[in-house]
Amino acid sequence: MGLARKTSGSIRIFGHDTQSDWRAARRFVGLAPQEYNFDRYLSIRDVLIFQAGYYGLRGREVTERADMLLDRFGLASKAKQEYTKLSGGMKRRLTLARALIHRPKLVILDEPTAGVDVELRIELWNLLRELNDDGLTIFLTTHYLEEAEALCRTIAIVRAGKIVAQQPTAELIARGSSLQDVFLELTRA
Repeated sequence: MGLARKTSGSIRIFGHDTQSDWRAARRFVGLAPQEYNFDRYLSIRDVLIFQAGYYGLRGREVTERADMLLDRFGLASKAKQEYTKLSGGMKRRLTLARALIHRPKLVILDEPTAGVDVELRIELWNLLRELNDDGLTIFLTTHYLEEAEALCRTIAIVRAGKIVAQQPTAELIARGSSLQDVFLELTRA
């Protein structure tokens, strides 16, 4: 996503180099950070529309997409509110909706269920499964072993930027590995 400089190697996203062809590469990726970073002066509907503008998307198609995502995430009744008036769970949903506004092929989720209650966590898990079943590639980080078991077929443990273990979820958990930093990938069956 261009948030850090690599020290060696190359990164390609769906065939596009993230340095020499960064605009094309980033069009394929939606990012949902752990921290909320919305413009506090925009309504939540406008947050989505504004985000779409970063990808050159405008007009009626964007407003219809924004309304569809707000409805899908249970935020339609709050469309005109500022994000500061939303609960933590609603902010989490808005973060995911914003990551999806431009129809990415890959979404990166950083601790998507951090700080949410159990009911919302299960709701988000179901939504992530549905998105993955619809063909979206999802990478997420989590510190919750239960979440990794529930959502992932494969787990990779990353330490200091290096993959130190990567196995099918059941095998890695049976091995009793320490899951300090986990990088997860949901893949279609």
